Amino acid sequence: MPSIVHGTVIDLFRKRPTLAATLIRERGVVLATHDEVRLESESLADCKPAEYRADAVIVHRAESKPVLGVIVEVQLRPDEDKRWSWPVYLATLRARLQCDTALLVMCLSSKTASECATPIDMGHPGWRLAPLVMGPDHLPRITDVAQAIAEPELAALSVVAHGRDPGPAGAGGHGRLLQGGSRSWPTVWARHMLMCVLALLPR
Repeated sequence: MPSIVHGTVIDLFRKRPTLAATLIRERGVVLATHDEVRLESESLADCKPAEYRADAVIVHRAESKPVLGVIVEVQLRPDEDKRWSWPVYLATLRARLQCDTALLVMCLSSKTASECATPIDMGHPGWRLAPLVMGPDHLPRITDVAQAIAEPELAALSVVAHGRDPGPAGAGGHGRLLQGGSRSWPTVWARHMLMCVLALLPR
């Protein structure tokens, strides 16, 4: 069963689908030109009885035509089974949309990020899947209140990834950071406080 942390992180992408593109660019990937970004069904069922379901599916479109499909997966710990299902996710979405697809894996620990980043050898010559992994070492430390208000989902991820840090990027620092804006930005404040709490919970 998905944990509270897992569900909350996925909810950030559902509230702001453009977050996936922001994080993919952080990994140095150039995205196809697009004019629309929206959520799609997470179901990745194929013709077989088994159904595959991703955490989130985000589609970038240009003139209403799909140009990139992004599968977002949250991994709180290594899961060897994902090395078999992730390629299915990508292939199924690619066939459905008939465009390029990418796999973005969100990890809250460096150890899990390192293991998830291991390329998946598909067996066919030249075919290796290298997941785009965002771990604590890749997520930016948001310490500016203006940026936190402008990009609350990215700032919330920063709290989850760096919440145990003693500096301004940690949960305590974010609490002090947003005190001045709590009345003007109640939604941002509440979301950050929730993420500060979640950042300190065992995973």
